[in-house]
Amino acid sequence: MLVLLQTARSLGRAMRCPLLAGTALVIFAPPREAGAQPIAGESASVVLDTLTVAGDGVGLSRAAPVGLNLRTPDRGASRLGLTPLETPGSVDVISGETARLRGQDTIADAVTQNATGITTIASPGNGNGAFTSRGFSGPNSIQQLYDGTRLFVGANTVTFPFDTWNVERIEVLRGPASVLYGDGAIGGVINVVTKKPTFTPINVVRAGVGSDGIARLALDSGGPIGDAVAYRLNVSGNRAGGWISPDGDFRNLAVSGAILLQATPDLAFTLSHDLGYQEPARYWGTPLVHGRIPDFIRFKNYNVRDAKITWADNWTQLKTEWTPTADITVRNTAYRLQSRRHWLDVETYSFNRSTRLVDRSDYTEIYHQQEQLGNRFDAAFKGTLCGFRNEFLAGFDVNHIDFRHINNFSTVGSGLVISVPLTDYDPGSFPLNGRASPAYATSTDQASVFAEDRLILTDQLSFLSGVRFDASTLQRENLMSNAQFEKSFQGLGYRFGLVFNPTPDTALYAQVATATDPVNSLITLSQSLAGFKLSTGEQVELGAKGVFWDGRGEWTLAGYRIVKDNLISAVPGQPNVSTQVGRQSSYGVEAALSLQVTPLWRVDANLALLHAQYDSFDLAVNGATISYAGNRPIDVPERVANLWLNYAFAPTWEARVGFQYVGEVFSDFGNTARRPAYGLVNLGLDHQVTPASRLSFRVFNLFDKVYAISGNAVDGVGTNWLLGRPRSFEVAFTTAF
Repeated sequence: MLVLLQTARSLGRAMRCPLLAGTALVIFAPPREAGAQPIAGESASVVLDTLTVAGDGVGLSRAAPVGLNLRTPDRGASRLGLTPLETPGSVDVISGETARLRGQDTIADAVTQNATGITTIASPGNGNGAFTSRGFSGPNSIQQLYDGTRLFVGANTVTFPFDTWNVERIEVLRGPASVLYGDGAIGGVINVVTKKPTFTPINVVRAGVGSDGIARLALDSGGPIGDAVAYRLNVSGNRAGGWISPDGDFRNLAVSGAILLQATPDLAFTLSHDLGYQEPARYWGTPLVHGRIPDFIRFKNYNVRDAKITWADNWTQLKTEWTPTADITVRNTAYRLQSRRHWLDVETYSFNRSTRLVDRSDYTEIYHQQEQLGNRFDAAFKGTLCGFRNEFLAGFDVNHIDFRHINNFSTVGSGLVISVPLTDYDPGSFPLNGRASPAYATSTDQASVFAEDRLILTDQLSFLSGVRFDASTLQRENLMSNAQFEKSFQGLGYRFGLVFNPTPDTALYAQVATATDPVNSLITLSQSLAGFKLSTGEQVELGAKGVFWDGRGEWTLAGYRIVKDNLISAVPGQPNVSTQVGRQSSYGVEAALSLQVTPLWRVDANLALLHAQYDSFDLAVNGATISYAGNRPIDVPERVANLWLNYAFAPTWEARVGFQYVGEVFSDFGNTARRPAYGLVNLGLDHQVTPASRLSFRVFNLFDKVYAISGNAVDGVGTNWLLGRPRSFEVAFTTAF
């Protein structure tokens, strides 16, 4: 353990992370839930992530857990731990090892390149953690969890988790999920499940280098400490010079560790701690010149010379699981979550056609200080109800969140505009008289009760139901004027579904579910938004899914319609201004296929087609009322697809090619600021050097496509696009010992 801790400290110094470099504490990661089943493709003898342990042999498993994992129990779509085949909803289970083999080092890449219909709208302003799903977008509509625990979104920002090295699997539930996790989940839920402590010794190291100065180093270690205690430690550090200049470099560090105490055969305690530290690229986008990105400015950054962005997250959790009988399971999770964030930069760039200069505005400095204390409890029972087999779960969670916002919105920086040439410009420095000062503080108390039930009517038919009630109270104080206000919200969500299994490997289902979304970010609600109603939504979904060819093939098909009322949406080009939409709706179809065509060839593909629109939306512009009814919501694509082909062309070699397609989107309500569709091709080649080591080569964006991940618009005209990664390559070596 001392060697592992020293490695963590060395990585902390190398990544310039003061939170880890000086630590002398043991850092622990969350446990694996008792009774959890292995991902499809894992050997029962034991395959643990990349490491295979059988008898006295240790090595890397060549075959990654792939496919749709329809028989894999998960708790992202139901706390009852049902498999996707048993769940009346659309669920993706992405193996962490699959993501790593495909070169997906971030959660955003793993979700958007593998799950059905999910896209990213990442930017430094939202913590690079915002997604779209089923016609809805942003962290207030697509909720993110870490081992089932939710960090309440503050100021529309999510910064953790971000790294895939410590991930066992990612569970993605598409469609409303408020009945499970509360408000902020009308578009879906992304639950990141970490690797767990193990009594089987594990040691894996990965090192990688690539273009743009990329360097990666990671460690995964686990094993027993005596007869009743086991541990797991994951450390991952990444840094790069970046493809944009200046200020395009980035560095980050993720540390996860856990200690498991198996006190008795039916009682287990797990103490975990997770740390994330990021210094992302200080890049907010590239200005459009006459509606396009000229080649000569593609790799230029217009931020100030002394720009800074740092995000630090700490999650501590204590999990208890008690199974007094085979039919009763009691779980409790107590947690303390902290997030510290800092931005110092100029965030908006617009090409001025009159002066032919780039107007730089929004000189912004912001600090976030967030702390969340909470506890989640649930108890599950298996038995009979009216003569039918029945599974029932009930529980509660409580949270207290303190949030402090320090900004420069009242200084000269918020209204400052400084222009620079398109090329050969002096980046300049952030104005000394535009620095931040304490702005406001909030205190939020939240409590909920929830229940789920699965009634097995016959061997082929089951009825699932769920309900959740949330109550929240927010107190906000203006730190400059000492003005205060208090606001309370209540929300009720429910879900009903039927699952019919015509064969053991096929499921047909129907579902009705409701959800509520917070009024902007609930814990940072301003007084100007306090009068708005909660956003409420309802979904109807029909679908089918199945396994065929003795498990070599899996497929899913779903159709849905979602209607959301009282929607809150930001006004483009007007910072800190929001409006309430009357109604927004979407309907669509989604399909996925995973097929082992031959022992050498495999294909994984998914497709999402949808239509999303504002049904009722009037906005006052320059004294006139404009209706945007019938227009598509901002940042929402109507065509999304992924395709992966694997070919094991030799005994120790495997090649793969991935294709990702994202349809066009709009950056404004009027649908005049268009961001074009794009398709990306990624390549991979793996060589099993020895049974315990693997050499990997990756090419990203093979055809060097210029594409926008997100963008801004003013008065219906696009101003800048945040561009995605250009063509680049990486080489990595992974070994087990």
